[in-house]
Order: sequence, then C-alpha cells, then structure tokens
Amino acid sequence: MSAPPTRRPNRRRATIGLLVAGLLALPGATPAAAQPAGPAPADALTWAVQPSSADGPTGRNYFVYDLAPGAEITDHVAVRNLGDQDRTFTVYGTDGFLTEDGAFALLPADEPATDIGTWIHFDQREYAVPAGDRLDIPFRLTVPANATPGDHAGGVIGSIAQLRTDASGQQVNVDQRVAARVYLRVDGPVRPSVDVESMSISYDDPVSPWSDGDVEVSYQVRNTGNIRVGGTGAVLLDGPLGWELARTDPVDLPELLPGSTFTVTERITGVPPALRLTATVDLAPTTVDEALPPVTRTAGVWAPPWLLLAAIVALAGWLGVRRWRTRRTASGTAPTSTAP
Repeated sequence: MSAPPTRRPNRRRATIGLLVAGLLALPGATPAAAQPAGPAPADALTWAVQPSSADGPTGRNYFVYDLAPGAEITDHVAVRNLGDQDRTFTVYGTDGFLTEDGAFALLPADEPATDIGTWIHFDQREYAVPAGDRLDIPFRLTVPANATPGDHAGGVIGSIAQLRTDASGQQVNVDQRVAARVYLRVDGPVRPSVDVESMSISYDDPVSPWSDGDVEVSYQVRNTGNIRVGGTGAVLLDGPLGWELARTDPVDLPELLPGSTFTVTERITGVPPALRLTATVDLAPTTVDEALPPVTRTAGVWAPPWLLLAAIVALAGWLGVRRWRTRRTASGTAPTSTAP
C-alpha cells in the first residue's frame, strides 16, 4: 500500500511596499514625496535606497544620465538599514513602465528586464547591511552599442523577500521593495511626438427637450516619440454652427514614457440636446525641456431633442391631414356646370 501524498502548504506570491524615490519634475513641477505603493507591514520602511557616491549620498533624488551607445559608467546606490536588526538586501536593476492609471512602476521581481534593467550590473546579488548602518554599493551601467536613441527608464531596487503566514493560514511570499528611479537618455536623434490615437463621445439624451444631458468624452494619448513627455489636455464641446457649449479645465497628463499610453475620461454635465455635438481634444504636450506643438482630435455624436422632434412631426402630420380634408371637402361641394 502506497504512502499517502505529502500535503504542501498553499503558497501565493505578493509584492507589497514598493517605494519609488526620485520622481521626475516636469517644467514648473517639483518632485513629489515618495510614498509606498500599497499597504505594508509596520516594518516595510525600515530601509532606504538613494543615489550615492563612494563617500555617501550626493543629494540626488534619482539617477539621470546622458550617454552614447557603447558607453559605460560606474555609480553608487546607498542602501541604509534603518532598523535595529542586521538585514540582507537583494539589490538589482529593472525596467520601468507606466500603469493604466498613469503611475510610474517597476517590473515585479519575477518578470525579467529587457531594457535598461539589463544594462545595470552589480558585483553580487545580495548585500548585508548592519542595523543602523549604510552601504554604498557600486554598480556599472553599460549602454549597448545598438541601444536605441532616446529615453530609457528603470530603477535600482533594494528588496527583502520573506515567507509569512496571513490571517487565513496561507503562506505568502512578501517581496518588500524600495527603489530609486533611473532615467537614461541615449545619444542620437530626438523625436518628441504625441498622438491622440483613439477617441469616443457619448450623450445621455434627456427625454424632455427642456432638460439637459451629460456628455462623456474618452481619449487615449500615446507617446509615439522616443523621449518622455507630459503636458495637459482639455475638451471643447461645440453645438451646431460652432456654438460653444462647454470647455473643461486642463487635465495634467502623467509622464508618458516612450510607447506608453494613458486614457483620459471627461464627463460634462448640463449639455442641451443641440441635435449635433462635436468634442475637440486639445493637447498641450511638453518635454522636460520645451513645449511641443498642440495636438487636436475631434469626434461627434447626435443629440436630438426627441420630444421636440416628435412634436414637430405630429404637428406636420396634423397640418397635412387638415389640408387634405379641406381639399377633399372643397372638391366634393364644388358646383357642377350644365349646358344651356
């Protein structure tokens, strides 16, 4: 008789406490304070990661480089243990991306980097840092000879992965990560470009012709160039013959990495059923250095005043019937002529 199968604990992965420092400041903006990406245990922030030198932090909020293809530099990242216990940190580089809600994020630990994360090299994977101490860790950033010109974004991460048991008794692999962003511009032709690649408009038509409805405009912005872009977007709503009905306040776009997209949805209330509505998206894109030419796109939707149109049709029908009856009556009572 065979032995009963061994029952293994149910495990599931979790990544919490991601803290990305060194936010990029677009023109007129100031770097925001770094915040954890989600709820984390009380000890989630007992270490810090920041740009450094061999002698200690340099005051940089993030790593920023301008390098040619094939270039290599050496830099340092400081990992500071703020806790009261010695800790061993996994330190590595990875790629950045834009989430659907426009937030900058870094690839999860189990997803391999394919871009700038593969260009960052440490001498080892793990580093021990005594309690209350700081370690300034050197790394090399080597730009491939065939690297595409433009911006590449990623981060240097210091993480601790621990197996814990949650409230339901399941074992959870908690990967707590703290990171500093890396922005690299590879020398070559710079092509800043933004496009509104899709747009939709809908109208919540009221039943009463004297009531107003709501318009919802949704549009997707794509960075079609090779450098980071930001800016603002607004929607202008017109009726027939250029009758301006509404204009939304400018919405700040997130920093768009090359190839990334972001969807904006605007809801405009109190719009009369003006038969035909036209929405125009007006983008004012910018790079970290300059403003770009505006980008526009339009879409339309019918907004018929149904009751008013029904009343007009009913009135026209009633007038037609009345005219037909009048002509028929006149034709039936006309005198008949007789020969003398």
